[in-house]
Amino acid sequence: MARRVAWGLAMAAGLLAAGSAAAQPQPERRVLRMATSVDAATLDPHATNALFTFLVVHQVYEGLTWRGDDLKVHPGLATRWEQVEPTRWRFHLRDGVRFAGGEAFESDDVVFSLQRALAPTSNYGIFVDTVAAVEARDRLTVDVVTRVPDPVIPDKMTRVMIMDRGWSEANRATLPQNFAQREETFTVRNANGTGPFVIRTREAESRTVMVRNPTWWGNANGTARGNVTEYHHVTLTSDATRVAALLSGEVDFVHVVPLQDVARIQRDARLRVLEGQENRTVWIGLRQDVEELAGSDVRGRNPFKDLRVRQAIAHAMDLDALRRATLRGQGVPTGSMWTEFVNGWSRETDRRTPYDPARARALLAEAGYPNGFAVPMDCPVGTYDEACQAVAAMLARVGIRAQLTIHPNAVFSQRVRRQEPMMYMLSWGVPTFDASYTLRAVMASRSVGGAATWNAGGYSNPAFDAMLPRIDEEQDADRRRALIREAHAMHNADLGHVPLYHMMIPWAHRAGVQVQHRADNQFQVREIRVD
Repeated sequence: MARRVAWGLAMAAGLLAAGSAAAQPQPERRVLRMATSVDAATLDPHATNALFTFLVVHQVYEGLTWRGDDLKVHPGLATRWEQVEPTRWRFHLRDGVRFAGGEAFESDDVVFSLQRALAPTSNYGIFVDTVAAVEARDRLTVDVVTRVPDPVIPDKMTRVMIMDRGWSEANRATLPQNFAQREETFTVRNANGTGPFVIRTREAESRTVMVRNPTWWGNANGTARGNVTEYHHVTLTSDATRVAALLSGEVDFVHVVPLQDVARIQRDARLRVLEGQENRTVWIGLRQDVEELAGSDVRGRNPFKDLRVRQAIAHAMDLDALRRATLRGQGVPTGSMWTEFVNGWSRETDRRTPYDPARARALLAEAGYPNGFAVPMDCPVGTYDEACQAVAAMLARVGIRAQLTIHPNAVFSQRVRRQEPMMYMLSWGVPTFDASYTLRAVMASRSVGGAATWNAGGYSNPAFDAMLPRIDEEQDADRRRALIREAHAMHNADLGHVPLYHMMIPWAHRAGVQVQHRADNQFQVREIRVD
């Protein structure tokens, strides 16, 4: 579609639109200052599939669909969609939408963005893993063609943000940033979306200030329920500093509340605490695809290749004590790789390996490690670093000397993407609310997960991999869930990963803020009201 204008003209159009909007009566200024523990690692919407990065970029960019506070899928840049064939979804696009730079939104942008999400440097491949082709039927109609029937396509589209093709080409950003290799591209620090907010200033690892997009399509039709006109996304890595900022009134809302401070905040009549289980699970990953663990004192073999060692690790986990002492009740011990919010969860596959340190030591001795062994262990700063320390202590009690390193979140994510850790803990959410997301991205062999894989430990079971096409092709919902349970049970028997607990992350805010706690640990500023 040869309908693109030069970037300078597009920016001029955007400024004219903004000027026109400025001439209209403006809403009263309402500022929301939110503090969290981790900043977005990049502004490239397809570079790294990480919770805190998405928390920022999806205020600026939009998908064809979006997940509301009710956790249901709603129309976004597409007004409606239908499955016209078993392997063909048709999306009808919203007319009159413009990017912040002034460019018109059309089907060509959707084709470009979904193809960009499929690129090798993208970390959003899991959301387009079944996509075979994206076809523009006309200016406002797009077909997404899949290799196999995929009932989750509308859910997946909530996470694939749409970029303007012309802007991306003009700024040499047709491919996503190679985040794992620390590549620097224009899209790392610049954004041009169709969303309700635009970035006014950004200080990485400190503060990002956004203001209402005057040309957002939702302004005219009352799509947003919120009244925030200016949003400050503040990064305060120190728990104490973050809580102090809330107590002093420097911020209005804290997204990650330290567990030890929940009771203290609840006693303050000026503040509110929102609690609920998250759709996120913390598990241990173990490097199983190398002959020797780098940094270990075991030479010539890899203990994690032995099922008995993996079983010993699971038996060493006192999850009830972890919940009670370390998590202060803010966690749900589990034997499942996903929560009950996810399509495919079952009680049978959520059975925990019993805590039995004596059995753990016996299994290590049977495997040839009567005195245990040492191994490096990686974790990120943030919401579960205390749990990492507790797990390392439990491992030590059975003879596994985990040499724990807690990295800044961006460094940890890059190490995982480069498949460098020998042992690590990761929290994993399921934004599609369907188990296929975790099956492919975490549990399948890397050759199956491809560019979308987060299987840094290299777990691989050909029988498990063979289950995935059967799950993809099954159109009966009950039979599909039965196949998911079968695959999950196979992974659990292997202990490809060691599930620990489902997270509960409290939020806190001043009394004048109206925000709904969500199981996906996300919020959309457009839905928030402040007094």
